Amino acid sequence: MAKLVILSQSMNGRVHELKADKTTIGRVEDNTFQIAEPSVSSHHCEVLLRGNEVVIKDLNSTNGTFINDEKVTESVLKPGQTLRLGQIELRLENGAPAAPAPAPAASPAASAPPPAKKPESVTRAATRGVSLSELETGGRPPGGDTASVFTKKRNKVGTYFWIAVVVVAIIIIGLLFYALSLANTHNH
Repeated sequence: MAKLVILSQSMNGRVHELKADKTTIGRVEDNTFQIAEPSVSSHHCEVLLRGNEVVIKDLNSTNGTFINDEKVTESVLKPGQTLRLGQIELRLENGAPAAPAPAPAASPAASAPPPAKKPESVTRAATRGVSLSELETGGRPPGGDTASVFTKKRNKVGTYFWIAVVVVAIIIIGLLFYALSLANTHNH
């Protein structure tokens, strides 16, 4: 059985098995798989099981749906690939049975597969907890570039409006000076 595993720091390790033909993922409770995180849209995407394929369909989400950092509207997600919904990253894992369990005397670490590479902040959080500064910065290093994650859309109409206001104000002030200078020359 295929499953989605959350990789993001705040919900690391949370798993959802894909049992039904259609799974909805989003921030609100009526989704099959709820991810209560502000960057995830209320109804972010659908996961459709079509034969052996897992198809991801974006539901016009605000922050987009990405497979391996490529924005998609509808695309096949393959085992091992990363699915990103807002700031939450998930990985599709095949539900194939794992290797046989080691003998009781063996160390669990010796038989475990190598861990997936985690961002440094996740490793730091797991080994020593989370510092107050990391909570305040949302897990990003201080001084990090947060503008590249999500940016506010620029309002070009508003910019053009203010340029027009300044130009009109300059013209009005110029006309007032011209009218005053004409009135001054007629009075003398």
